[in-house]
Amino acid sequence: MDFGFTAEDDAFRAEVRAWLAAHAQEARDRRAWERALGKAGWIGLGWAQDGYGNRTASLTQQVAWAEEYARSPAPPRSGHIGENLLAPTLIVHGTDAQKSRFLPPIAAGDELWCQGYSEPGAGSDLAGVRTVAAREAGEPYFRITGQKIWTSLAHEADWCFVLARTDAGSRRHHGLSFLLVPMDQPGRVEVRPIRQMTGTSEFNEVFFDGARAHVEHVVGGEGQGWSVAMSLLGFERGVSTLAQQIGFAEELAAVVRTAVATGAARDPVVRDRIVRQWAELRTMRWNALRTLGGSGGPGAPSVAKLLWAGWHQRLGELAVLVRGAAAGVGPADWSPDAPYGLDTAQHLLLFSRADTIYGGSDQVQRTIIAERVLGLPREPKGVV
Repeated sequence: MDFGFTAEDDAFRAEVRAWLAAHAQEARDRRAWERALGKAGWIGLGWAQDGYGNRTASLTQQVAWAEEYARSPAPPRSGHIGENLLAPTLIVHGTDAQKSRFLPPIAAGDELWCQGYSEPGAGSDLAGVRTVAAREAGEPYFRITGQKIWTSLAHEADWCFVLARTDAGSRRHHGLSFLLVPMDQPGRVEVRPIRQMTGTSEFNEVFFDGARAHVEHVVGGEGQGWSVAMSLLGFERGVSTLAQQIGFAEELAAVVRTAVATGAARDPVVRDRIVRQWAELRTMRWNALRTLGGSGGPGAPSVAKLLWAGWHQRLGELAVLVRGAAAGVGPADWSPDAPYGLDTAQHLLLFSRADTIYGGSDQVQRTIIAERVLGLPREPKGVV
């Protein structure tokens, strides 16, 4: 399945590949790299039809861009949360003033965003958020108090979109609002990195202590946060899923090379696992292309998350298996001052342990599929 790529799409893909090859060296500073992408018109592909963004690109060309970026030596994006999550949400739910204020800086790579959803005690249960946004009569802003956790790239972000409870007496998905909050509020916003098993800290805790969000920066209207938040989650697993799979394919190829080099590939059980990983990855790609074509159905995002999370964990286990005893040994330059020196296979094994938890745990995805697709009885919910 080629998803209907045309000769024009192939030419676009060649342009993307050539530009990335010529400019990837500019990616040493990630914020400067975002600005370079924006200046060249690569952020917000397709927004131009809505009056924003840099250039017009068809869906197939957006797929080509995502795939070629994943194949290139350029680093993981710092601006993808603003570009791929917030921006489409603003285009659908935002006011003209909100679009004019926030979309151009995202397209230019000037402002970076993080997502304030999960909380302690309300990770996958998004309707259980307890962060409060209160407004005194006559004040032009809300005062936000609460804690968010597992907030990706909060340590780099300029802004955070926050799901908070603006109706103090509300429960579950009622009385929530979707607010745009500036991170540069000393004494009101505190970011604490979370050190993971890998020694890295992509995730953070974020504490709001009276942080201010202007009333004009409530997206979709006060009390409508749940519908806006659900709309945003629908954008989370679109074109980017195909780019993710390119990265998965490169990781699998590295595992195969290692299996051949160590002799592990002579083991029929290992060969069977490698073939199974390859076949499942191809199936995931076909499913992602089908979903982009508009035939995914209401449970498609949950099915996709359930498939790739388990697949990636199994790949991490396979990566260390084919290494043999060497997988349990640290690098030659290990020192007590830098105890987290991991090779690629070790990092993959440890980092992928979180795949079945973040972004909605496997248990939550199965519940969504059971209730919304199969029509099974709804799971009882606790009272908040």
